Order: sequence, then structure tokens, then C-alpha cells
Amino acid sequence: MTLHLFQGFGIELEYMIVSRETLAAMPICDELLMDAGGQYGDFENGDADWSNELVLHVLEIKTAGPAPTLEPLPAMFAGQIKKANRLLMRHNARLLPGGMHPFFDPASQTHLWPHDYNVVYETYNRIFDCRGHGWSNLQSTHLNLPFADDAEFARLHAAVRLVLPLLPALSAASPVAEGRLQAEADFRLKCYATNSSRIPSATGKVIPEPVYSKDAYYREILQPIWDDTAPFDPDGNLQGEYANARGAIARFDRMAVEIRLLDNQECPAADVAICALIVETLKALIAGRWQPLERLSAFPVDPLAALFRQVLATAEQTPVDLPELMAAFGLSGKVTAGEVWRSLYEQLMPAGSALRAAWGPALDVILGKGTLSTRLRRALGATPARERITQVWRGLAHCLSHGKLFDDAAL
Repeated sequence: MTLHLFQGFGIELEYMIVSRETLAAMPICDELLMDAGGQYGDFENGDADWSNELVLHVLEIKTAGPAPTLEPLPAMFAGQIKKANRLLMRHNARLLPGGMHPFFDPASQTHLWPHDYNVVYETYNRIFDCRGHGWSNLQSTHLNLPFADDAEFARLHAAVRLVLPLLPALSAASPVAEGRLQAEADFRLKCYATNSSRIPSATGKVIPEPVYSKDAYYREILQPIWDDTAPFDPDGNLQGEYANARGAIARFDRMAVEIRLLDNQECPAADVAICALIVETLKALIAGRWQPLERLSAFPVDPLAALFRQVLATAEQTPVDLPELMAAFGLSGKVTAGEVWRSLYEQLMPAGSALRAAWGPALDVILGKGTLSTRLRRALGATPARERITQVWRGLAHCLSHGKLFDDAAL
């Protein structure tokens, strides 16, 4: 079935599996999937699918195909998480949210998925060495949006490019790694941006190039990646669209654009609310609410990539000094990235609307009290000991189990 713009939504949530007692990563995703579905592979559970990722300590829960609306998804995902946590009890384990595990040591704790599809993972490992945060300690939320043809792809891709640099101001959730506070609000994205440094064309500058047809995308983005990978990949295991590691990638095999720059949040209510605000923003951009989209489609990569690097460092506090980009969102003057999202929220989900009723409870926290990264920093203090970090991350696990937003004042 062909889906047009915004006729379906695919969301993927990644969680680390950890010990209930110590929060240490546990490489038992295959055992969980066997417990759930009787096989080392995908488990279809009603409106959701469970699957593995590159490493054995991560479980992905995703919509079983495109969902027609976003509103039921927080409750649906919450039910899936409860089931997964019940099954993990027999292993004395649980799911842990957030963009990165605060203590994970990728050099010693990385275990690749050993079952179906392993040949691709082993190829990645041989080329890039997956014993690094950029490969084995990145938990994200992916938003997939459909397009029906090249014309719709062009409009969607143009709008997505403008939004990508601002996403960490909504979703930064990884201020801690290796047991200490990092300089960046979104340390996950700092790692993400460099995880393919051996073959730079795979990630590019994270922000995709202004390419607006399938033929041009294959010629200008995918083929250079495949050419650069080929000397390291004689069997062609990475000769697919998945080799593209930009912050948003075109999946022509399923006619969707996949946005990959969102950190996993403390509960699905927060993840899906962020996705809802992004969707409404993309709708407005495509409709030309503030500027004709055609005027914006050629926006160059470099200034967007520079802004992205700034926003991953300072999240919602980042000053945005790109007047042309701010005009695309109906703004002028000096604003922060957080103020951009607050303005979009007020314009696109006004008080009294059904959208505000659905997504306001989560977005009021994120836009009013700060990104999860900001709230975690406040809860931790300037120089947190390991015991305090563990206490705070136990609070995150509690939020996930009970479907609650993280309140730094409560810890």
C-alpha cells in the first residue's frame, strides 16, 4: 500500500538491558526474544515488533508497520515495556532508558549479535571496530515518515534537513558516559557523528545534502559510500541503503525517511510527544506556512552542520545565529534553540487544541524544565559520585516502568 505524506508513522525505541541490582549491561537480548517468541529473532506482539540490534545488550521495540496516528502509541509502547520487563525478571534484569548508559565500557562489554544477520554486524565490526560508544552505547528513537514518490520525497527531505540541527534542543538525553559528566548535552550525538570516521562518506556531515530524487540520492550519496566501502567489504555486505549513517536517511526500499538524531527518552510519552512536535513542524514547513519551501530547499549543508554541532553541545541554550533558517520558522532576531521549539509549540499546538491536550503534559516538561539532559545534570550536581549517578539512573528506570516524566526535583 502506498502511503502519502503523514499517512503513517513508524517509531523505533531502543533500550539497554541491565541488571536490576547493579544496572550493569546484560548481553541477553537473544534470551529475551527466545523467552518472548521462541526464536532468536523478531517477536511480533500485536501492534509492535521486538528485535535485536547490533549488540546483545540492546532491545528495539517498534511499531509493527506504519501506525495511522501517533496518539495511541505512548500507551502501546508502555504495554510492550511492561511485558519485556516481566520477562526480564527471570534474568534479574530490566530495560534502561536514556541515550547512553552512564558506566558502560564498550572495550570490554561489547558483544555482537551472533544470530541471523550477523554477517552484516561482523562486517561493520571488521571495518569500524564496534567496541566504542559510537557503536555499542547509543540508544536512540527513530521516526520514520512515508513518501509516495519523488515529488513527496523532495518536499519531505527539504523540510527534514531544516529541522535536524535543532533536534538535540528537544531530545538531548546523554550527558554522562564513562562514569562522568561530559561537556556535551548530547554526548551520544558527538559519538554518532564520528563512528564512521574510517569511511567519512558514510556519515558525511550528519546533515544530508540537498538531494531530492531517488536517482540523485543513489548517485550522490549512496554510490560514493558503496565505492568507499568496497575495498573493505569484498562480499558486498554493506551494499544497501543501511550503509548511510546520516542523521536522516532515505529508505527507498520502504519509501520512508528515517530521522535518527533523537536520544531515547525516559518513557514513551516523552519520545512520542517529541515526534509529534517534529511532525507538526514538518507539516507546516511543507505547507509553506512561513516561507515557500522551494526557497529553502537549497539551504547548504555547512551552516546547518555547524549549528547541529553547537546544539548537540549546549542543547536548548544554544543561540541560533542563522537569520535565513529562523525565517523558515517565522522567527527573527536573537533566539535560542529552545525558544525556537517553544515558539513552534505555541503556534502549532495552541492552548485548547486537541494536539495540546495530547502532547502538552510531556512537552510542557521538556520545554519548561529543560531537555532530559538538562534535568539529569541538575539532579546530578557538578561532580557526581558513582553512587549518585546510579541513584539517578535508577530513577530513569522507574520512569520507564511507570510511564512518567523525569523530575529532577524529586531526586
